[in-house]
Amino acid sequence: MKVAIIDYGAGNTQSVKYALNRIGCEGFLTSDEEEIKTSDKVIFPGVGEASSAMGKLKSFGLDAIIPRLTQPVLGICLGMQLMCDYSEEGNTSCLKIFSTDVKKFDISLKVPQIGWNTISNLKGQLFNHVSENEYMYLVHSYYVPLINETTAVSEYGIRYSTAIKKDNFIGVQFHPEKSGDIGELILKNFLKN
Repeated sequence: MKVAIIDYGAGNTQSVKYALNRIGCEGFLTSDEEEIKTSDKVIFPGVGEASSAMGKLKSFGLDAIIPRLTQPVLGICLGMQLMCDYSEEGNTSCLKIFSTDVKKFDISLKVPQIGWNTISNLKGQLFNHVSENEYMYLVHSYYVPLINETTAVSEYGIRYSTAIKKDNFIGVQFHPEKSGDIGELILKNFLKN
């Protein structure tokens, strides 16, 4: 199986690659359009700030490629947020795969939310054999509200989407590559998708 990890200079690509290696999958880092389009699965990671990350995607021409992909695509953290219409972070127009805006947590909360939080209301194959209220690792100051495509929920001041799915696109706010055995199980479920 050919698994592309989109490498556009926005963060946690190596940790995703190592996590795939741990579960017996040889993912590869690429920003090449043809390699991405011909892969069986695509992982779209991201750590950092939305407007600069979108700028990097545009510099590689990936902003036009990603929304047209037809194979399973997994956006992680900022990758999930960039699949939405718009982010309040840097007033950024994003990839418009999910029709929702990314919002900043209320100023009364300590941000970023760093650490372990539970996921619940789990739906879909990504969460096969994953129990309700498992703990996943998160680092973020912005969130995706609850939408029709929400497939997992967490709470930090409010309830928000920690996973979303539309057609072949899946997004997770948490970092499966940093979430131990359950994170590895979620990656395995994605690869079986």
